[in-house]
Amino acid sequence: MPYYDIAGLRVKIEHIGKRTKKQAHAYLSENQSDELKADITINVSDEKIDSHMKEHPELGYEDWEYMLTGSAFYAALLKFNGMLLHSSCVVVDGVAYAFSADSGTGKSTHTNLWLKYFGDRAYILNDDKPAIRKIDGKIYACGTPWSGKYDYSKPEIVPLGGICFIERSKTNWIKKADTNKAVFNIFSQTVRKLPLKGMNLLLDVIEDIFNSVPLYELGCDISKEAVEVSSSAMLKTPEELGI
Repeated sequence: MPYYDIAGLRVKIEHIGKRTKKQAHAYLSENQSDELKADITINVSDEKIDSHMKEHPELGYEDWEYMLTGSAFYAALLKFNGMLLHSSCVVVDGVAYAFSADSGTGKSTHTNLWLKYFGDRAYILNDDKPAIRKIDGKIYACGTPWSGKYDYSKPEIVPLGGICFIERSKTNWIKKADTNKAVFNIFSQTVRKLPLKGMNLLLDVIEDIFNSVPLYELGCDISKEAVEVSSSAMLKTPEELGI
């Protein structure tokens, strides 16, 4: 029953499969003592995993264990001013930028263009499910082990400079996000099956993000120009964020 340091929280996973264990290895806490209480305890039973496998046999045990432990973490994260955002999150010069969209739209393709464009200045914090969390009055993006099939993630907490909702376009453009549309986009890319208390916590986190983080809409193709358009509008320094 190992302990992990994830998004600034001490997390105990009581039942951990091979895939989750592998992806969570970089997050292992140096202090494995039971004397230090966990902030979040995740316990996904074999019975629960088996139940999901019966409904969806196309996915195996390890896949369901990985998804269910992730769901449990992100549901518990709401109690700590944090939420899941389905996105690819790239860091440039110490500031994180999350690109969110439905699967297959091209968010990972776009962040990989940023890696090529910025070189050693950039890296992927999490390529699928970063945690977004308010800590000491600031909004941060956090790496987590639940990072997609290619497992691009780092156990780091980085100030968040912007969230961008992507759509495919033959021309490259970027604009400040429409608030109503941004609310819909956020809800479509996070945990939604929540009890009333959890939904209220989620709304509080979203309000904090909207009040603190620039939100954008981006239409882009797969080109260097797409990076130049998005980065020219989004790039911030840690000093500009007050970090």
